[in-house]
Amino acid sequence: MIDSLVARIAALPPRFSGSGLRAGPSEMIRYRIAIAGAPASGKSTLADVLCERLNAQGRRAKVVPMDGFHLDNALLEARGLLARKGAPETFDAGGFARLVRAIGTDPEVFIPLFDRARDLSLNGADVISADTEIAIFEGNYLLFDDENWRELASLWDLSICLDVPERVLRARLVQRWLDHGLSAEAALQRAESNDLPNAARVRAAPLEADITLRMPV
Repeated sequence: MIDSLVARIAALPPRFSGSGLRAGPSEMIRYRIAIAGAPASGKSTLADVLCERLNAQGRRAKVVPMDGFHLDNALLEARGLLARKGAPETFDAGGFARLVRAIGTDPEVFIPLFDRARDLSLNGADVISADTEIAIFEGNYLLFDDENWRELASLWDLSICLDVPERVLRARLVQRWLDHGLSAEAALQRAESNDLPNAARVRAAPLEADITLRMPV
């Protein structure tokens, strides 16, 4: 599976010269690959593996996580959404869409990253440099049929959906919270009160992907 994905992406023809500078104001200079799926479906792992393999083949790739667009906790608390952090409405969907467009056309683009240890987004924490050919986006809502998110589907050059059974998601999510130091009871509560409802929303309103990778039930 990984080999075929790498081969398909690596076969994409170059879109720009070595300088990375675009020839015209609307010319696309980078490929934008989307990896979508529920929380704990393996998006970041797949994105990192693809990125590493592509770079090893001389295709300059970079991962762009959607998590950098989490709204700040203070704003979420003011809106009564802090307990729902990770739900579609707790992200800056418009800001993320603007970034996706900019990465397609602009030589250099600064991107935010999410600091999980501090539970906050860091603006301008990384950069898509002028020599980056392929941007690999990963996030829950990249193929989500919702008024604030569905426009993203038209921006991807290749989209991949990870379809993972709920029982696997549940086990992974509980383990994720255990790894963050929560008790078994608290970890299960966090998974069932927020993460799994978010996963259900993703699974209930998917947009069609170019490639769907399904884990057997």
